[in-house]
Amino acid sequence: MAGGWSRDGAVQDQIDDTVSDAVSAARARMPRGESAEYCDECGEPIPAKRREAVPGVRTCVACQSGRDRAVNHSAINRRGSKDSQLR
Repeated sequence: MAGGWSRDGAVQDQIDDTVSDAVSAARARMPRGESAEYCDECGEPIPAKRREAVPGVRTCVACQSGRDRAVNHSAINRRGSKDSQLR
């Protein structure tokens, strides 16, 4: 059920677009190519099990955790209220 001037299914379309954008962004951040033996950021050895589990990995777990915390999420506002657009 849509409200106001929106058509039926518009809310679900917004949810689907948000999920699709998040999946695309996560895939773009995934490593590609050959794994490094040593972390690109700190120089510590990357365990063989991590290199096998994540093909193309370039960072150790500690450095990757820091990178993951620093990820900026999409700032696209898909809500219709003016209040949410002003933030």
